[in-house]
Amino acid sequence: MVKDKDAIENPNLKEKKMFIGIVWNCAPELKLVLSALLFFCSLVTLFQFFPSHLSFSVQDLRNCASLPPPSSALKLVTVSSTPAVEIQHRHVKQEDVLLQNGVVKRNFNTYGTAAYNFILMSAYRGGVDTFAVIGLSSKPLHVFSKPTYLCQWLPHNATQNQNQNITVPGSKILPDWGYGRVYTVVVVNCTFPFPVGADGGGGQLLIHASTGGGGDSNFNLTDTIEALSETPGSLNPLQFTAPPKYDYLYCGSSLYGNLSPQRIREWIAYHVKMFGEKSHFVIHDAGGVHPEVMEVLRPWVEKGYVTVQDIREQERFDGYYHNQFLIVNDCLHRYRFTTKWMFFFDVDEFIFVPKKSTINTVMDSLSEYTQFTIEQRTMSNKLCYLDDHAGKIYRKWGIEKLVYRDTVKGIRRDRKYAVQPRNVFATGVHMSENTVGKTTHKTEGKIMYYHYHGTISERREPCRQLVNKTEMKVGGTPYMVDKTMREAALAVKRFELRMIGSVLIRTRQ
Repeated sequence: MVKDKDAIENPNLKEKKMFIGIVWNCAPELKLVLSALLFFCSLVTLFQFFPSHLSFSVQDLRNCASLPPPSSALKLVTVSSTPAVEIQHRHVKQEDVLLQNGVVKRNFNTYGTAAYNFILMSAYRGGVDTFAVIGLSSKPLHVFSKPTYLCQWLPHNATQNQNQNITVPGSKILPDWGYGRVYTVVVVNCTFPFPVGADGGGGQLLIHASTGGGGDSNFNLTDTIEALSETPGSLNPLQFTAPPKYDYLYCGSSLYGNLSPQRIREWIAYHVKMFGEKSHFVIHDAGGVHPEVMEVLRPWVEKGYVTVQDIREQERFDGYYHNQFLIVNDCLHRYRFTTKWMFFFDVDEFIFVPKKSTINTVMDSLSEYTQFTIEQRTMSNKLCYLDDHAGKIYRKWGIEKLVYRDTVKGIRRDRKYAVQPRNVFATGVHMSENTVGKTTHKTEGKIMYYHYHGTISERREPCRQLVNKTEMKVGGTPYMVDKTMREAALAVKRFELRMIGSVLIRTRQ
C-alpha cells in the first residue's frame, strides 16, 4: 500500500521506474546496436588513411549511409553537364648541364601556351572546288617556325561519296606583311583537284593546322578545325557565275573610339549619293558604333544601303590596328560574288571624281584592271575658311569649312584602292598583293580621295583656326584653298533630305 500511495502522489516516479525496467530488460539488444554503431564509425575513420587509387572512397560510404536526395535534386543531377576535367601535365624540369668542353649548357623550361595556334573567323567557298579560310594565328609561330595546313573535304554521306573524301595541302597567305602583333592574319586557300559537294549532298571542310614545332622542335601539335559545314541542298553553284547584285561595295575597316555622329552622317550621305542605287556599305563595329552613331546609320540600314557587323569580340586577340587586316579579308571573301567592284578606304576619306565624269565612267575606263589605287589629297583638320559671317560657319558641315589642302610636294602619301574581288585571293589595307590580273597606279586626275585625318575621332567642332587667306603656311606646312568638297556639299544635303527626310537634322558633333 505504501508503494501504491507513493505512485499516486508522484506519477513521474512510476514512469522512471518503467523506463529503467524496459532498458534493463532490453540490455543485450541495446549493446548490440551500440557496438555496431561504434564499429561503423571506426571503419569510416580508418578509410581516411587508405590510398586514393582504390576504387571506393569515404564519400561512397557516406553516400551509402545518407538518405536519398529529394526528387528535385535527382532531376538536377540528370540534366547537369559533366564538369570539365583538368588535365595536368607533369613537367620534367631540364637542369643546366656541364659539357665535356667545359661549357655550361643552359636549359629553358616552358610552361603553358603563349598564343593560340589558330583562331577561326570565317570560311567561304570561292567556287565548286575552292575555299578560303580566314583567321588569326600566333605571329611568333610564323616567324620562327613553318606551320602547315591540310584541307579535308568530308561529305555527309561518306558511303556514297568515298571518292570525295579527299585531303590536299592548304596554301597559306599572310596578308598583313609582318604588321601583326601577338597575332597575325592567315588566309588558307583550299583548292581541290575536282568539285567537292557539287552534287548537293553537303559536307564539312576540315582544316588540320600543324604548328611545325613553333620554335620548339620537341613539339609538333596539330589541331583539327571544322571550318565550314554545308547542309544538303544548300549549295547553289550559279552564285559563282551569276551577275553581281551590286556595282560597288564598300568594305570598311574596324571602327573604334568615340566617333563623331556628324562626321559619319556626312560621309555616308556623300558616298551613297556618289555610288548610287546599286551600292552597299559594310560597317564593322569594333566599339565605335555607339548609340548616337547608330542613329545616323539606321535610316540607311532600313533603306538597304548599310550593313553593320559587330566585331567587338576580336578585341580579345591582339592584332594590328584592331585586327584591320582580318576584317577586310573576311569582307573580301564574304561579298566577293555579290559586287563588281569593292572599295577599301576609311570613314575620314571622301572619294571624288572630276565634274566631267561619273563614278561609272571612271570605273568603266579601268575595267581591264583587277586593281587600281587612288591618290590622296590631304586636308587640314583644324584650319577653316572664313568667308561668311562668323556665326554661320559652325552650322556648316565639315566638308564645307575644312577647305585647306596640304600642298607639300615630293613625299609619298598613302593610297587607297578598289578591286574586282573575283580575281583576288587576299587583301590588305592600302592594296592587295594577291591578285590575278593587272594593277595600275596611274589614276591621277581620274579619281582621288580627300583625307580629313583625325576629324572622325573627335566629338567637337573641328575648326581650331579661322582664316581667309587663299595660301598660307602653318608650322612649316604650306596650305592652299581647295573648295572641291565644299561645292559638293549642297547637293549631298538635298540628296539626304530626299532619301531619308529630316530625321538627322539635329545630329550633333
